[in-house]
Amino acid sequence: MLRLRCKAKNGTHLMQGLTHQSCVQELKHKVEELTGIPCDVQKIMVGYPPSSLDFRNGDATLNDYPIKSGDTLIVEEEKNKPKPQTTPTPAAPTAPTSVPKGPTLESSGPTLERRVVPADNSCLFTSVHYVVEGGVYEPTCAPEMRGLIAQIVASDPTAYSEAVLGKTNDEYCAWIRREDTWGGAIEVSILSKFYQCEICVVDTQTVRVDRFGEDAGYQKRVMLIYDGIHYDPLQKVVAGSDTPAQTVFSTTDDVTLAQALELADEARRKRQFTDVNRFALRCMVCQTGLVGQKEARQHAKETGHTNFGEV
Repeated sequence: MLRLRCKAKNGTHLMQGLTHQSCVQELKHKVEELTGIPCDVQKIMVGYPPSSLDFRNGDATLNDYPIKSGDTLIVEEEKNKPKPQTTPTPAAPTAPTSVPKGPTLESSGPTLERRVVPADNSCLFTSVHYVVEGGVYEPTCAPEMRGLIAQIVASDPTAYSEAVLGKTNDEYCAWIRREDTWGGAIEVSILSKFYQCEICVVDTQTVRVDRFGEDAGYQKRVMLIYDGIHYDPLQKVVAGSDTPAQTVFSTTDDVTLAQALELADEARRKRQFTDVNRFALRCMVCQTGLVGQKEARQHAKETGHTNFGEV
């Protein structure tokens, strides 16, 4: 038996009674029962980023498709396909009426976009604050968030030991409070727990998503995009509208997560990422030229200098 879910505009549904030997038409009828989308206009996708399945052969079995237990099928209605219609009954002729002509207004739905924040060593903290606060940009939030992380780490030296932090608990707490240090995975993990939400970081170099807090049962999700050295928040906006940006999503909203991966893939194709193993850096303390993250870490270890700028 296949354990499948399908997600559509009317919610997420559990699909029961299907096996790898079930035919495509059986699955499409199940989808129609659950979502109300007629079989002939269904667009069914699976995977990340979602890829559309060719279900034109209704007699084929699901064993012929990349579908496995645990998958969520994303279902949309194909607008360019006409819905099946019954033959209409001719209407009685009516007198022509005059319809006033006027401008036609088209409203587009919300789109996911990157909200650029300053590259000032605190982009992670600014970005996380922006999304968890529902789109409030506060450029002076970094010291408070750095202090928050330091307090959490200092309060649990067992969980946040030298083996985890790469430096002693005290050294780390002093280090993270400095305005010239960068945040990364450890800090995202801590902030995910503090704000009780899943933080998804979408990488533009690998088109990969790292989900912090994925197994904690959180109901809320926020998203950042990362290019190798810089973080920006992701938000949904309606063009030309005063509607506030949406930065908090449900952890079951796989469609928006897939859109985030599409943004990352577009950035990758445009080479909008920094290869952290090859990018040129300069130590802003002693002006030494360095190449890549590895050399920067070694230089910091040997000299104590941690203020680097990209060349």
